[in-house]
Amino acid sequence: MLGYLREDGSKGIRNITAVVYLVECAHHVAREIVLPFRDQNVHLIGFSGCYPNAHASTIVRRLCTHPNVGAVLLVSLGCESFIRRPVEQAVRDSGRPLETLTIQQVGGTRQSIERGRQWIEDTLPVLAAVPRIEMAVSDLIIGTICGGSDATSGMTANPAIGAAFDRFIDEGAACIFEETGELIGCEQFLSRRAATPELGQAMVDSIRKAERYYDTLGHGSFASGNSLGELTTQEEKSLGAYCKSGTRPISGLLHPGDQPPGGGLYLLDVVPDGEVRYGFPNINDNLEITELIACGSHVTLFATGRGSVVGSAIAPVIKICGNQQTYHRMSEDMDVNAGAILEGTSDLEAVSKQIYDLTVHVASGKPSCSEALGHQEFCVTYKSFEPLGPSCLAR
Repeated sequence: MLGYLREDGSKGIRNITAVVYLVECAHHVAREIVLPFRDQNVHLIGFSGCYPNAHASTIVRRLCTHPNVGAVLLVSLGCESFIRRPVEQAVRDSGRPLETLTIQQVGGTRQSIERGRQWIEDTLPVLAAVPRIEMAVSDLIIGTICGGSDATSGMTANPAIGAAFDRFIDEGAACIFEETGELIGCEQFLSRRAATPELGQAMVDSIRKAERYYDTLGHGSFASGNSLGELTTQEEKSLGAYCKSGTRPISGLLHPGDQPPGGGLYLLDVVPDGEVRYGFPNINDNLEITELIACGSHVTLFATGRGSVVGSAIAPVIKICGNQQTYHRMSEDMDVNAGAILEGTSDLEAVSKQIYDLTVHVASGKPSCSEALGHQEFCVTYKSFEPLGPSCLAR
């Protein structure tokens, strides 16, 4: 694999200019800036809120300094309360080209769009000169989620991803699975695989936190589409989601924006700490993908049975379809047919090897299906987390 070497020493698999709106009031201007460059690796991300939030600030900062990002244009209205200076400083310290447009100072919509487009025109040649460097599998951080799950997900796509995770971890990669709200009932399995007893207890506590959160809300992470896809209970869905983690020891517990300290397997806890105040912890699958990317994921493996079409800004999404009927109906959106296991035309080992090989090819520059179709979905919301203690990282 050939990656892109950043001045801060990180290695990316894409060379993206991120245009970042810092409040919903700047969204339109930022979107118009990006529009002429949508086929030139210029991606739109941002935070809709005005009121400052430490979690959102962390996520935006991590995304702007993600290894796949080579340059950043921040778009501010000018009167929002989002504190942009830590983001600006982090980007400058990383050595990436940075510009901040303040719409109220530039002179309004039209002038801001023109100035933003000119900055991108001037910056794209700088990104084209970023040096390439060899990357090994051990340089990769790989995330996984499941969405649009049905009864086939836990029998095909999820265990195939888990087996692929085992392959990546054995070669030194860092792999991240989530979410604790979809692991309720699997506490004992996770704790047995923890690298230390303290980590095992921390993971149990995180899942019990999720259960209390959902009890307060009056529902769990179980959508109507799951039941229509013949999943019967939260526990059945949890067991399927658990299969994505593979069989290797678990090295640590992360919050969104935390970076794995090295290779191994990590659990991402996405449920906010403290009292229930922000509603459903993850309002859509793209929020989970964003949080995985904020943890450094170069690529995300997405298991689906019902069929999800979403991709992501900044980092590629690879779709592993668990249902053979869904795959044949939506083959343009699906990268891997794990349903072949049910068809009897393949087996778990072969599909996991296919996932492994495709991930390496995507990391080498091959577009995933969602990339080829132009998907660049993105989402950040308000959340609140307390710092994790040293027991949460076995390393």
